[in-house]
Amino acid sequence: MNLKSNMKQISAAVALGMAFVGHASAQEVVKIGFSGPLSGGAALYGKNVLDGMQLAVSEINAQGLEVGGKKYKLEIVALDDKYNPSETAINAQRLVQEHKTPAILVPHSGGSLALQVNNEQNKYLLLSYTSVPQVTARGNKLTLRIPPEFTSYVPAFVKHAMGKYGKNLAFAHGDHDYAKAWTAAFKPAWEAAGGKVVIENPMSYNRAADFYSGVSRALAAKPDVMFIGGASEPTGLVIKQARELGFKGGFVIIDQAKMDEIGKITGGYQPLEGSIGVLPLIEDGTADAKAFVGRFKQAYPGRDPSSEVSLNYTAVHATAIAMKLAGTVTDATAIRANLDKAMKALPPARNPNSLDGVDEKGGTLADTRVAVIEAGKVKEVKLSSLK
Repeated sequence: MNLKSNMKQISAAVALGMAFVGHASAQEVVKIGFSGPLSGGAALYGKNVLDGMQLAVSEINAQGLEVGGKKYKLEIVALDDKYNPSETAINAQRLVQEHKTPAILVPHSGGSLALQVNNEQNKYLLLSYTSVPQVTARGNKLTLRIPPEFTSYVPAFVKHAMGKYGKNLAFAHGDHDYAKAWTAAFKPAWEAAGGKVVIENPMSYNRAADFYSGVSRALAAKPDVMFIGGASEPTGLVIKQARELGFKGGFVIIDQAKMDEIGKITGGYQPLEGSIGVLPLIEDGTADAKAFVGRFKQAYPGRDPSSEVSLNYTAVHATAIAMKLAGTVTDATAIRANLDKAMKALPPARNPNSLDGVDEKGGTLADTRVAVIEAGKVKEVKLSSLK
């Protein structure tokens, strides 16, 4: 009996010891929030952002994340906001209260501006995937604007479109906040260059699936150029339907829409002839971009990554490095303070868009890349040649 009793005590002690060791060595979990469109017309856009984040998380966890002497596992908590800023605000409250997220990534300006109302008060970092200057101009001290400001594109887009097609411009962009911000910057630049706006006819890119009536209204004003853009899929439908209705002019495509994804809707690049927009990632010939495209295709067979994928991938990697530099996964102020160092410390393989750092307002720095469609093919052009 004594032997049996001793064996039971030994077994219990071993089990307790193993449980203690397991607890001591277990990774703690830190969660990064996501609130973006995962349904509706912008669902593909939101999925691209989320896939970039998830790819980064898988790489970080495979390598191991150690902060302040503790090991952590990163997780993404994703909530659908249907591109609605009011939903974004509700989601953020859930993410902070239920999941204790020190950072929340939002891929649209309306949602980003909505969260800036109280993110400093609630002490979480806003990772904002939008290029509108207002996001950083507000002076919010807990914001990272992931892409460079879109205003750097405006002079080049005006010069190319007006020089190639003419001075009459139709606005046929989306009716969401980001497209409105682009319009507010583009319209005075177009008019200052001697152009004329013949019609302003924004459309509900995120809700509609047929744009014939809106496009017909825009074309009735006889434009030489159409200013368009929102998520890539509806933007592609606008182009396709404009060509079907006989439009022969050019398109100015805001940076939210990606030419390669538009081409999948329009049946190739030919319908985009003469268009100007951002350089598609899959058309980027740099070694780091090519390597990233290869890694993404391996992780997501049959799909091509867009810049939404790569830029938000980089943002998550930079946030993890900033946590390590700050020695904390919870102090958003300390993490934000180390983002510039983190961005500069990124290995080129984790930074396929070659972001150069973060300025004092929280905006990333980079040389923007522009492309035009000529003879049915993508051609990169230097911004300096179009200004």
